[in-house]
Amino acid sequence: MKSARRRAREFALQGMYQWLISRGHAREIDAHLRSTPGYDKADHALLEAVLYGSINEADALSQQLQPYLDRPAAQLSPIEHAALITGAYELIHLQDVPYRVVINEAVEVVKTFGGPDGHRFVNGVLDKFAAEVRPVEVAANRHGGRGKSA
Repeated sequence: MKSARRRAREFALQGMYQWLISRGHAREIDAHLRSTPGYDKADHALLEAVLYGSINEADALSQQLQPYLDRPAAQLSPIEHAALITGAYELIHLQDVPYRVVINEAVEVVKTFGGPDGHRFVNGVLDKFAAEVRPVEVAANRHGGRGKSA
């Protein structure tokens, strides 16, 4: 059974995907998501924070991610691009969520909606990005220290 937070991340990814394709207004995308089956089971606070925050900062987040990409962001699959943007938003703004949880959730959502190897790409990019935006947490985790657990 999916957690409310996983559902929120799935809806945020779907909303970001819609935004990348249409560049529509966040409120219209949110209204569309609200009519989707399962919406009532999502963590609405997390969904709204990630959806609206990611849309508002999408271009800046794409630029911040670019050094870790093997091609221009515009050439990424929209699912992978959406997962990277929403994951990057969480890494920067939701510091109470351990970075490994953010990455794992992004990977799992891409496994659900993306191509066969997209999750590996998303994992690699977000892992490198996390080292930049959460250096202390990542270093503690990689050097045998105990970071926050899930």
